[in-house]
Amino acid sequence: MLSATLFESAFNSSPFGHYLLSPTPDAMILAVNDAFLKASSRTREELVGVSLFKAFPGNPDDPDDTGEADLRASLDKVRATGLPDTLPAVRYPIPVLLPNGQTVFEERFWTSTSTPIFGPGGELVCISHSNSDVTAQVRSEAAVRESEKRFRALTNATAEVIYRMSPDWTQLRHLEGRGFLKDTADTNRFWLEEYIPPEDQGRLHQAIARAIRDGSVFELEHRVRRADGSFGWTQSRAVPMVDASGAIYEWIGAASDITERKAAEEKLREADRRKDEFLAMLAHELRNPLAPIGAAAELLQRMKLDETIIKRTSQIIGRQVGHMTGLIDDLLDVSRVTRGLVELDTEPLDVGAVLHEAVEQVMPLIQARRHDLALRLPPAGTLVAGDRKRLVQVIANLLNNAAKYTPEDGRLEVASVVDAERRLCIDVLDNGIGMAPGLAARAFELFAQAERSSDRSSGGLGLGLALVKSLVELHGGTVSCDSAGQGRGSRFSVCLPLPEPQTDAAAPPRAQLHSPAQPEPLRVMVVDDNVDAAVTLSMLLESGGHRLAVEHDALRALDCARQFRPQACLLDIGLPGIDGLELARRLRALPETAEAMLVAVTGYGQARDRDQILAAGFDHHLVKPIDTGRLYALLGACCHTPAASVS
Repeated sequence: MLSATLFESAFNSSPFGHYLLSPTPDAMILAVNDAFLKASSRTREELVGVSLFKAFPGNPDDPDDTGEADLRASLDKVRATGLPDTLPAVRYPIPVLLPNGQTVFEERFWTSTSTPIFGPGGELVCISHSNSDVTAQVRSEAAVRESEKRFRALTNATAEVIYRMSPDWTQLRHLEGRGFLKDTADTNRFWLEEYIPPEDQGRLHQAIARAIRDGSVFELEHRVRRADGSFGWTQSRAVPMVDASGAIYEWIGAASDITERKAAEEKLREADRRKDEFLAMLAHELRNPLAPIGAAAELLQRMKLDETIIKRTSQIIGRQVGHMTGLIDDLLDVSRVTRGLVELDTEPLDVGAVLHEAVEQVMPLIQARRHDLALRLPPAGTLVAGDRKRLVQVIANLLNNAAKYTPEDGRLEVASVVDAERRLCIDVLDNGIGMAPGLAARAFELFAQAERSSDRSSGGLGLGLALVKSLVELHGGTVSCDSAGQGRGSRFSVCLPLPEPQTDAAAPPRAQLHSPAQPEPLRVMVVDDNVDAAVTLSMLLESGGHRLAVEHDALRALDCARQFRPQACLLDIGLPGIDGLELARRLRALPETAEAMLVAVTGYGQARDRDQILAAGFDHHLVKPIDTGRLYALLGACCHTPAASVS
């Protein structure tokens, strides 16, 4: 028979909390071992002889504290059945006395077993209650569950797909998330050959082999087959998971759908390529007129030129300057339209008059290339709501395009009809070089242009059709093109909505153009830091009988104005020292020039520039190279009360 001392020693030496309770409902503590004293931070004197529920009461302020009730129910079951009962991980906060005398409840979780102990006569002597503090384990499991919830939330929220891969990358083990690959791969098949296009497999094999060899992060952009069979682009990144020995047992990765980004990058590369082509073409187009201008200037410097040569040389310079001005105007026009800075002057227009005016503009080119033009007008009196100048520009651009890209002696046609949807549809047809399908699809994009010979004899910057599309859409219409192929001609179609029928609507009369009267001689001051520009402008005005004063510095111009008392001042804006805006303000403040006409002669032609110029006190705004007819008209009206205007 083992001694009672031995049993007591085994009881106290157990690493698990253990105490004996009376078989009564109050569960008096009869004995308690050292492990429980340590776990509960109590002394034996505090517990022995005290009810378990008094020593460890429930927290009345915690509605979730069911530990006492659970324990009472377990002990009642033991007494009623005479069988052991186990409570797994019960939350049972215990009271803790703080140094300041305040009692707080510390959350604890306990796993406990209550076992009945019977005497020789079969009576219930006590209940052996053993427990273990599993607070750390419960909290760890809760943290794992919370981490799993966050992972699930993250994978469901992200557009990426999270995957697990075998160490050798031959098998996809699992996919998570809502990414575009979620339903792509069959994890029971060899994914690399099944879902990666052949042209990408070499790069992928190399990247995988390098990552496995170095144990490094795998990262690569490649294509992958989608669930619908199409191929998209993905950016994949995976990190190796290693065991204690450093061996890779799995790869965890994420794949992003970058198909749209790749498409956008390709568009940017294409736009950049076309931009480079356009800049090269622009340089070529601007150099072309500079060559005859330079030759003409050199010719004029020679002595003993007769009047015929001078006149012919001047005509050459005028034509080439006009050509360069047209190129620059095209650039500015496209910029204004694409940025939404163009406002339409909408009015009822006679379609026939618009078509005739457009044909009139292009007729010199048509005649020079000996084209046959057929003009088919809509029913008489057909009206459309639009800006006359802009609609003429649209049709003229299309007709000019057709004439340029049709070999000599070709056939052109402008046909207009009213369709069933009450739209005016104008078709410009030719039997010229036609277009490949790829070019037809992007003909109206900025800088798009057909292939041309190295001499670029057709001219132009590839802006006309882009401008046509923007202007037609501003009118609420649509534009399209088609071609049967290269060498088989093209058709460009413009469709505009027709206004509601009106009983007495009539096309407004066309504005009559009047040639400006010859201006009376004036005192004119020209201020420009570009000496050649100032001198040539003064020579032009002197040939018209005006008295000129020329300055290249704003401060000297102020001194000159006090003595010369000009009636008109032609001022550059980009002057050194003080600019032309400040010069205009100071001239307005001088009594000698307070009433003078101030004209800005500048290369700044944007709307905001124009607004600043007029706000500074200028009466008029001319953009270089200036329209000399417009300048003479302004000088001719100088004796009248000036009204601020824009030219």
